[in-house]
Amino acid sequence: MAQFKKTDAKIYSKTATIQSPDTIYWKKLGVPSLVKEFGAIDYIDFSPVEPYLFAVTASVRVQIYNPVTKLVVKNITKFQEGAHGGSFRKDGNLLVAGDDLGKVRLFDVSTKMFLRFFEGHKGPVHRTFFTSDGLHVASYSDDRTVRYWDIATEQGLSTYAEHSDYVRAGCTSPVSQNVILSGGYDRKINMYDTRMKECVLSVDHGHPVESLVFLPSGGIFISAGGTSVNVYDALAGGRKLAQLSQHHKTVTCLQLANDGKRLLSGSLDRHVKVYDIATYQVVHTIDSSNAILSLGISKNDDTLVTGLVDGLIAIYRRELDPREKDEPQKSRSRSSRYHQIYEAADEQLEEFRHERIEGHDRMLRQYEYSKALNSVMLPSVIGKWPEKTVALIKELIRRKGLHRALADRNQDFLMKFILFITRHIGDHRFTPTLIDAANVLLDVYEDKFNEFNGTIVGKSFAKLATKLKEEERLVEEFLNVQGMLEMISVAADSTEPDASDDASIAYDASLKAKNQTVISIE
Repeated sequence: MAQFKKTDAKIYSKTATIQSPDTIYWKKLGVPSLVKEFGAIDYIDFSPVEPYLFAVTASVRVQIYNPVTKLVVKNITKFQEGAHGGSFRKDGNLLVAGDDLGKVRLFDVSTKMFLRFFEGHKGPVHRTFFTSDGLHVASYSDDRTVRYWDIATEQGLSTYAEHSDYVRAGCTSPVSQNVILSGGYDRKINMYDTRMKECVLSVDHGHPVESLVFLPSGGIFISAGGTSVNVYDALAGGRKLAQLSQHHKTVTCLQLANDGKRLLSGSLDRHVKVYDIATYQVVHTIDSSNAILSLGISKNDDTLVTGLVDGLIAIYRRELDPREKDEPQKSRSRSSRYHQIYEAADEQLEEFRHERIEGHDRMLRQYEYSKALNSVMLPSVIGKWPEKTVALIKELIRRKGLHRALADRNQDFLMKFILFITRHIGDHRFTPTLIDAANVLLDVYEDKFNEFNGTIVGKSFAKLATKLKEEERLVEEFLNVQGMLEMISVAADSTEPDASDDASIAYDASLKAKNQTVISIE
């Protein structure tokens, strides 16, 4: 006896999205936990040592959170005005922050004790960072100056005033204690060597600079401002290596991840973009609920925190799947004999699932075409799995049984069937089958159209006719666009370079298009 062939709904399944290793890696951060602060989140910084506590600077305080419990473990509130730019030293023991009064304060993280007080700025200090040796501090202020402080003596060693507008971005070199970088609202990025009294390198970002980071090598730095992220080679005199324009609103913050192999940028457009440093291509995007002002990520990439303009911080935590946690224990607890029995049982269950026949297939087997069509026109089926409905319709058309399944139907069923065709006929997966189904429906009821005049079914047929005309118009427009693109392609392919050009370069019509991408390598 021949085996019954079930209807195959998989042919209408949507093409699966190909997930790159980066997508899988970053999606494991999961759904964020939201914590409300008392003002816009100015800055977020992670301690470089375990347990990777992170400091959130907002309003008049710096709060230190545990990334696992997502609770505040330290609360530094010794600020008279708004606090800014709280950042850890590389050993995680000290924290430095600026404020709206132009003061720079140094704290012991474990005791919250106030250790040092650096005074000299005449405007709010928005960013403060330790140098790579941990013995000095660089501060960046709205008074248009950058100051270099000695922690031991509490004295200012250098002051740089090359900027002509607010200085609200900066960073220190990860390999040299003497190199610091500043970015201002005058669009300038200046590099200073603290052994000298003047700027040693200056480049123009093109927009007010919001954030700066050095790559771990110390030879390349990255700036954010406006909608662009620029990459510069410091060792080549500040030559611009690339410009990344993936955001459509101001980029406010930058961070490095994955041991410096990935760059994260946050923007007012509510997105965090993840770039591959080697290719400068976007490998993943993380969406946020509001405009992003700051972001931070732990050294092991297990915790990502974004600070939003509405005072919320979103804490993304990489959680291990409970099944993955239990798997080693299960494998150790089972003996090899029982493990084989479990595997055999799993295989039998899987075979049983595959052999299970759907209800509409059982009805097809009995040639009950009307009942089979009824079973796939239920709201639970057409709402979740329209491909099952279309697969059965296609099988009925192949068997020449759709005429019989549609005959002598009541108005409720006809309305439901016409609505299904109208809703899904624009889906390219279903279009051929549903056009054939619409033709069969018209053939079955062409003698009864007069009876439908003025009824709900008649109006449904009219909507179907309007939908078909709209689809026809769209197809014509697509054909026109296709024709124009083909003409452009032929014209581009037929254009030859001048003989005076370098003959060793093979002409490629797509080369011009490649040069117009949003990432420009210079």
